[in-house]
Amino acid sequence: MRTDMKHLIAGASVLALTTGLTAGAAVAGGVERSTQSTAILFETGDYVELTFGSVSPDVSGVQQVPLTTPAGNSSGDMAGDYMTWSMGVKTDLGDRFAFALVIDQPIGADVDYPDDTGYSYGGSTATLDSDALTAMLRWKATPAFSVIGGIRAIQTEGEVSLFNGYEMSVDKETDWGYLLGVAWEKPEIAARVSLTYNSAVDHDFSADESALVEVAPGVIVPVSQQNDFSTTIPQSLNLEFQTGIMADTLLFGSIRWVDWSEFVIAPPLYVAGAQDNLVDYNGDTITYTLGLGRRFNETWSGAVTASYEDAVGGYSGNLGPTDGATALGVAATYTRGPVEITGGARYIWLGDTETEAPLPYPGGTTFGEFEDNEGVAFGLRVAYSF
Repeated sequence: MRTDMKHLIAGASVLALTTGLTAGAAVAGGVERSTQSTAILFETGDYVELTFGSVSPDVSGVQQVPLTTPAGNSSGDMAGDYMTWSMGVKTDLGDRFAFALVIDQPIGADVDYPDDTGYSYGGSTATLDSDALTAMLRWKATPAFSVIGGIRAIQTEGEVSLFNGYEMSVDKETDWGYLLGVAWEKPEIAARVSLTYNSAVDHDFSADESALVEVAPGVIVPVSQQNDFSTTIPQSLNLEFQTGIMADTLLFGSIRWVDWSEFVIAPPLYVAGAQDNLVDYNGDTITYTLGLGRRFNETWSGAVTASYEDAVGGYSGNLGPTDGATALGVAATYTRGPVEITGGARYIWLGDTETEAPLPYPGGTTFGEFEDNEGVAFGLRVAYSF
């Protein structure tokens, strides 16, 4: 590999920082916080990286029909800021094998409706947290073609508290999935194409639920139950690519499909009362990303990225009122010997959407209109080759 291309690949690896980590709750079905990239397997030699991100979405809507409060009130910003992190270690096992371990947070949510705006959902909160450990192995079958395989353990927990008195929490649940992939590369022009399938992971949760239930006209009593339900963290396909297009310049990008229509949170007590799921999505998502990396000198390189996720359409959930997104990102990498420090930022335009009114309104009644929302995200990664 020519020296300039080697440095350029290092600089262009900000793709994982500016399009994955900082995407956060703003895109990809609303709860995705990691794109599950296998790019670390292609780093040169032994390698370790640590990444931090800070995401600040600003999501608000206007109530369209009266419920516990009159129509016309704004929700205020209901999407909480959050931090996230990941760590990866890669090593070569001989000339034809590479092994990597990655710790990340694949999904998450931080919902916090202000309780002083007059919006009916005011005071409602929800959190979803996960941690994943992924072990990956790459076998270089020929100088150009590789096969990738691995296993992933995901631990997930969450809780919800709604304005109407409903509450739910689940214990931590750990379950397993796998990944399979293939890759082609031509190092002399810094070209690489990889396709990775990540399996679904099924969680069987035990939930503590409580709600205020009307047992007779005007007679409301508290009810508490422990119920079991299943949730699927969906399968996905990642197509990642890069190629040198001129001296010191790299074109790179990705196409990611996620089967979000399979992601459903349906605690039994909630479903019985609301006649609906707590969380679900109307369809799958495809996210497109394109970037341009440039090596300025032996020390500095940078990149710009653009990403787009089309809106699914239909009503969005009141706990995730966005649909689709467009984002622009910039990043810069400082290299000194075996150390690389990368900083990146993204600005995200969140897609407009509507949420559906709960009972007693009939299905198809618009409750909230969420428009002109946005988000900003920042990331920092420190990497060391040895």
